[in-house]
Amino acid sequence: MFAPCSGWGLGRLRLSQLRVGAGRAAGSWACRAGSAREYGSGGDQRHPGSEPTVSRPGLARQALKEWALLVSPFGRLRARLPCHLAVRPLDPLSYPDGDRVLVAVRSAEGGARGLAGLQVKYDEALKEVTIVSDTIDPQASVEVNAPLKFDLNIKSSGSGCVKVQNIECDNCKIETEQGTGILQSVKSQKLHVQTKGGKVICLGTVYGNINIHASDKSTVTIDKLQGSTVNISTEDGLLEAKYLYTESSFLSSAAGDITLGSVHGNITLHSNMGNITVDSSSGCLKASTHLGAIDVYVSQLGKVELKSHEGSILVKVASSLQARLELSGKEVDVNSEVHVQEMAEAHKDDGVIITGTSKS
Repeated sequence: MFAPCSGWGLGRLRLSQLRVGAGRAAGSWACRAGSAREYGSGGDQRHPGSEPTVSRPGLARQALKEWALLVSPFGRLRARLPCHLAVRPLDPLSYPDGDRVLVAVRSAEGGARGLAGLQVKYDEALKEVTIVSDTIDPQASVEVNAPLKFDLNIKSSGSGCVKVQNIECDNCKIETEQGTGILQSVKSQKLHVQTKGGKVICLGTVYGNINIHASDKSTVTIDKLQGSTVNISTEDGLLEAKYLYTESSFLSSAAGDITLGSVHGNITLHSNMGNITVDSSSGCLKASTHLGAIDVYVSQLGKVELKSHEGSILVKVASSLQARLELSGKEVDVNSEVHVQEMAEAHKDDGVIITGTSKS
């Protein structure tokens, strides 16, 4: 898919097979030189609805029932619940051996129904803690303190939310329906998150080989992902990430926009009907849309291939960047600030192709 980034004398910008829809104004996209800009995806600002909590605000919540399970290290938590679930590590000062799983059920004043059907147990042979209920009040919350290194297999139903914070796993699997899934500072060799209608929010830095799938209008918002491989897909919701540090990433959306900040590594982006925006690309980037627009700033050398069948493409490059350009479209506008050497222009069908080398 990509030629190796190393060993290239010049970066390459290639925009191929671009067709502009009928009636679009001339000069609808341009290749321009620009200085490095500040990343403008919000800094430390919170996205609406991204507050890291799964508890109902403004209500005092009391523990209705508690368990303290003696467990072996490096076990697994399996949970199937219709209510909120929060998982955090044990306090290392209180439990230096990391051999407990503490479970507490909390609810607003007035109690919660369905506690009798809640099963909490530990299977020593499987090294698995199980928390299961179909009848617990959906407004209740289950809080779990587990050893720092503990695998997770969690499924919530209805509007139940899941928050996992500061846990290290070999395998972490989280599935929600309409509830929000929040991961904060999680490390996992294999991380799989799926939602059928809720939100997926990654706070802090999430490490590992990551697979996130959001259906319907679900959105995915990310502070920072770091790992070898990352695969993220949405259907009709926004996919937004501030930082990606990966060897290989594939991000896609059927109809939603893809908005990225600083990306590093081999990145492939595709949105059928949405727009694609990348504030800073360092590495090999391939982005394509059918109806959407593409807006990319290239900060360092690498192979960059951008394609939009009916939308516009705007490419901005660092003023010091030397790059081999191949630009094609119905209308091509190269800003006068871009110094192109050996520029050649050819007309084919109803479009134009410009080739050359940009040099500061």
